Amino acid sequence: MKILLLDKNHPLITEQLLAKNFILEEDFTSSYDEVCDKIKNYDGIIIRSRIPLDKNFLEQAQNLKFIARVGAGMENIDIPVAEKLGIQLINSPEGNRDSVAEHVVGMLLILMNRLFIASQEVKKGIWKREENRGDELLGKTVGLIGYGNMGKATAKRLSGFGCKVIFHDILPGLSDEFATQVTLDELKQSAEVLSLHIPLTSETHYLIDETFISEMQNDFYFVNTARGKNVETKCLVEALKSGKVKGACLDVLEYEKSSFEHLETENEDLKYLLASEKALVTPHIAGWTHQSKEKLAQFIVDKIVASYC
Repeated sequence: MKILLLDKNHPLITEQLLAKNFILEEDFTSSYDEVCDKIKNYDGIIIRSRIPLDKNFLEQAQNLKFIARVGAGMENIDIPVAEKLGIQLINSPEGNRDSVAEHVVGMLLILMNRLFIASQEVKKGIWKREENRGDELLGKTVGLIGYGNMGKATAKRLSGFGCKVIFHDILPGLSDEFATQVTLDELKQSAEVLSLHIPLTSETHYLIDETFISEMQNDFYFVNTARGKNVETKCLVEALKSGKVKGACLDVLEYEKSSFEHLETENEDLKYLLASEKALVTPHIAGWTHQSKEKLAQFIVDKIVASYC
């Protein structure tokens, strides 16, 4: 089988697939149109986020048997068209679930205990104790939306902090020793911390908007390590200003480029988030550890080998 690699990933993908007699070609620079022109020559494609695999692309991929995305999200692929054409879709959410979960906990601890702010103040010779009094995770009710790989890994860690973890998911019967499944209304009634672990779809685009926030019974901390466009930023900013959202941990932003490589929009809402002590912002790195890079790649290789060797 001939496989096209469109993004740089861990070298174990190349090493292990070559050892299994796959034919590989790397192309990290060609444009969308250039890749479209040659995609009919390949049986498989391995991607991250550089090029969208839309209807036009897939219809030109006449011999494509599989698409493997090194990561969890599949929103850059026209999934209905791929399924109609009989193209197998492979991803590897197992590979970075642990790094995402640790990032969620780390961001919450930093924000709720003002660790970054207090450290920066001390480095400037400012010694404030009462002003930097923290808020404990212990005893908080944490609501997760989405209980797949990321949600389960996050619940496991937060349960160890003495949190009551509840979650809402579109699939039934997912409760386990770490978290209890509830309706979305029940989650809104109880949660003091809200964390997103969902893909970006037409149903989840702007899921967190003015209405959703207003329906939360408690003032709450908000965490998003999922996708930026799950949240309507202007509504989040207003909620931070009013105090309805006590603080926001954002690893993803509505204003990211589709490749996630940089921000493509600057506006007053973004400026507020970057300047506010109530917001902690990181550059889409929750799933981006040294360990997850290897694990993401290994799961992809294992799934390709299981299907085609």
